[in-house]
Amino acid sequence: QLQLVESGGGLVQPGGSLRLSCAASGFGLDNYVIGWFRQAPGKEREGVSCISRSGRTTNYADSVKGRFTISRDNAKNTAYLEMNNLKPEDTAIYYCAAYTSPLFSVCVFQWKYDYWAQGTQVTVSS
Repeated sequence: QLQLVESGGGLVQPGGSLRLSCAASGFGLDNYVIGWFRQAPGKEREGVSCISRSGRTTNYADSVKGRFTISRDNAKNTAYLEMNNLKPEDTAIYYCAAYTSPLFSVCVFQWKYDYWAQGTQVTVSS
């Protein structure tokens, strides 16, 4: 069973940066596609980014393209979301999630993610 533990959230000024980490245990992360999601108060959960098993394929929501970067280090069983030039509208609880895939270079942005981290709060003050 894959378990995901998330860290790195916090309070940041507009224009600032944060780096979220998603550490996996129980199984090798290289077997999984990784996605990042967020949910703001009163809003539906939104897909932010995903990365294929190999790391070759990434996808981003239009709202974060050019500002956020997803990455993974399979040797460390950890995935990351680097968030730059943060805006107040980025304020949300951020979740990393995973699903198994037989494909090395495919990242499906909208998919059934089977494993979820606990979430971490990101607050961008105005």
